[in-house]
Amino acid sequence: MRLLSYDYRGVSRVGVYVGEKIAHLSRIAGILGQPDLAAGSMRELIERWGAIGPRVRALVAEAEKRAKDKDIAPVLMDPDAVTFLPPVPDPPKNILCMGLNYTDHVEEGLRTKAITEAQAKMDVPMFFTKAPGTLVGHRAGIPLHACTSQLDYEAELVVIISKRGRDIPESKMDDYIFGYCCGNDISARDLQRSHKQIFKGKTLDGSCPLGPCVVPKEDVKEPAKLRLRSWVNGDLRQDSTTANMIFSVPAMLASLSKGFTLEPGDLFMTGTPSGVGYARATPAFLKAGDVVEIEVEGLGRLVNSVVAA
Repeated sequence: MRLLSYDYRGVSRVGVYVGEKIAHLSRIAGILGQPDLAAGSMRELIERWGAIGPRVRALVAEAEKRAKDKDIAPVLMDPDAVTFLPPVPDPPKNILCMGLNYTDHVEEGLRTKAITEAQAKMDVPMFFTKAPGTLVGHRAGIPLHACTSQLDYEAELVVIISKRGRDIPESKMDDYIFGYCCGNDISARDLQRSHKQIFKGKTLDGSCPLGPCVVPKEDVKEPAKLRLRSWVNGDLRQDSTTANMIFSVPAMLASLSKGFTLEPGDLFMTGTPSGVGYARATPAFLKAGDVVEIEVEGLGRLVNSVVAA
C-alpha cells in the first residue's frame, strides 16, 4: 500500500494509490459506502491506523477491482496530474535526524577530514534536527540559496512514528513505527564548517525533500536490508543498503526516546551512506538545473530539481 499527501486547490489531502492511479481517500471511501474512513490529514490517518488500517486496505483492494466502474474511474488521477506534498506536511516538531550512521560514510568523512576521530568513534547516536520549513515534496524545487556554494545531497530512509511514547525499550520500538519513505538531507557543507555545528547547514528552507509516498511498515518486509541509491543528472552517486547502518532503527529511536516524547507523525531521518558530493575525488556540489533522485527499495523514487532561490 502507498499513501501520500497532495495539494488540491491549496488544501492538503490524503491520497492512496489505486493500482498506478491516485485517489482522494475520503472521496473513494464515500463512494464505496465507508465514509468513516475519511481522513483530513496524514497525521489523522496515522493516529487512527491501528483501528482502521485493515479496513483501508480492504477499501483500496475493492477500488482496484472496480477501477473501471463509472463511479470509480472518474476519480482516479494520474500521478503526473498531482502536486505532491511531503507525506506528513505538518509534523509535530522539527524533523529528527541521525548523523554518521553508515560505516562507509564515516570512512569517507575521515578520509576527507570532514569529521574527527572522536566523532568516528562515538558509541551513542548523533542526533540533530531540521526545521519544518525545510520540508518539500516529490518533484518540488530544492532552492539554491545565495548563502551557500556547497549544496550537497544525502539519500536516506525516513521513519514515520505511529503513536505517542517516551522511554521506549528497543524491543518495543516496532510498535511505534507507522511506515517509511525516501528522504534527501540536503546539506550546505560550507555553512556546516563555518558555523562549527550542523544545524545551520542542515536547515535552509526547502532542504528536506521527502516522498513520494509513505509505505506502511506491514508492507516493508526487511527494513534493515533495503537498497538505498541516489543519482544526480542520471549519474549514480550512492549505492548501499540499510544493513550497513551502525545503529539500527529500533536502537536509534529507543535512544532518542529516553526522556523525549515521540509523537504520531514525527519524522526521523536515519543517516546516509557514502558517495556524497563533498567526498568525491573531485567534489561535486549541486547547481541550479541539477536533478537529484533518491530511491529506497520498495518505497518509490523521490525526484527533485535544484532551482535558484
